[in-house]
Amino acid sequence: MWDFSTDPEFQAKLDWMDTFVREEVEPLDLLFPSGGAPYDVSDSAARAILRPLQVQVKEQGLWACHLGPELGGQGYGQLKLALMNEILGRSYWAPTVFGTAAPDTGNAEILAMFGTEEQKAVYLRPLLDGEIVSAYSMTEPHAGADPKEFTCRAYRDGDGWVIDGEKWFTSNARYAEFIIVMAVTDPDARPHERMSMFVVPADTPGIEIKRNVATMAERDDLDEGIHAYIRYDHVRVPADALLGGPGEGFRVAQARLGGGRVHHAMRTVGQCRRAFDMMCERALSRRTQGERLADKQAVQAFIADSWIELQQYRLLVLNTAWTIDTQPHGAARTQIAMCKVAMAKVYHDIVQRALHLHGSLGTTHETPLAGMWMSVPALALADGPTEVHRTTIAKQMLRRYRPAEGLFPSEHIPPRLAAARERYASILEEHGVKEHVR
Repeated sequence: MWDFSTDPEFQAKLDWMDTFVREEVEPLDLLFPSGGAPYDVSDSAARAILRPLQVQVKEQGLWACHLGPELGGQGYGQLKLALMNEILGRSYWAPTVFGTAAPDTGNAEILAMFGTEEQKAVYLRPLLDGEIVSAYSMTEPHAGADPKEFTCRAYRDGDGWVIDGEKWFTSNARYAEFIIVMAVTDPDARPHERMSMFVVPADTPGIEIKRNVATMAERDDLDEGIHAYIRYDHVRVPADALLGGPGEGFRVAQARLGGGRVHHAMRTVGQCRRAFDMMCERALSRRTQGERLADKQAVQAFIADSWIELQQYRLLVLNTAWTIDTQPHGAARTQIAMCKVAMAKVYHDIVQRALHLHGSLGTTHETPLAGMWMSVPALALADGPTEVHRTTIAKQMLRRYRPAEGLFPSEHIPPRLAAARERYASILEEHGVKEHVR
């Protein structure tokens, strides 16, 4: 049966989270606003505030809930995680406070599934405890996120591997203790069997961060960039650095990307709700030409359209989470792509309206809206561009259909009408119903 209610005990946890994030976590966003701040473990002031907050989260049993109990989490399904991430999405620091910051979440899952016992001891446990951070090195300057075009390669040399090539936009590499690198190990294999995945200590000789690229929300002159352009110059790693088997890099990547994409979508619900709340408050607070903004029909349309879009999107995300929890592996592939496509558009539309209602104030950094607005383009590109996911959706939908037989569509009325008349001919004749030519 369909059920749109939340268990009262879990709802109490969500209520605690909502208050905690607003009152205790959001101040971190103001005190340490840099994009890399949650990942900079050397910032003693930030960590002095962060640690007690993480202790409170752990006392509530809400730490790293995406992980199983053997890894210190609750093993929650995606539906519970969706409801939690709606709240965490309000704050940039909240995922770090709750042990769910990307890319560490996905990297932890990879190590848990494919890492050696030594790698788990050296990297996984400190990562789960929030003592270190990690990076995921996949995209390349000329290829973006298309693994079929990657050229950074790894080859066997003696009893180990050598990685050689360049990677682009490796988030948080400047703070990372280790990097998970995807490289081509068999250029002649089928596209999805060409690559392998490696865990590489960040201090390995040959790793050169050419520059830390600043996005439009960051400043180059202040060295705020956290997305590294990396050259792997004959980087040598041992044989057991391989995660999974040779040629299984794509499979390992998919093990982390599906969950990552839907978690982005979940947190975006929270961001959209925050922008919507700001929009409504502004509409009730600001007056122009003798009346409140809220009394203007155009503003009312902004609010109505935003709420409708947000609720539609939220239900899509929750249904996707439910599908992941209850259906066979892979059943939610199309829905995850749908979340990804809708995410950037809904976020764009709601933030744009909220910013517009705030007038010139909305264009400044004196509200969160400017930061939200500058993150819109990145949201449309993260975890694969919107266009790629649209193609995935279309292909999956088209597989459910067949071309029409004959010259006309299957909904062509003349033959269907003729068939209906033939089926009920005796009844029509009995009641004196005559044929009408269309």
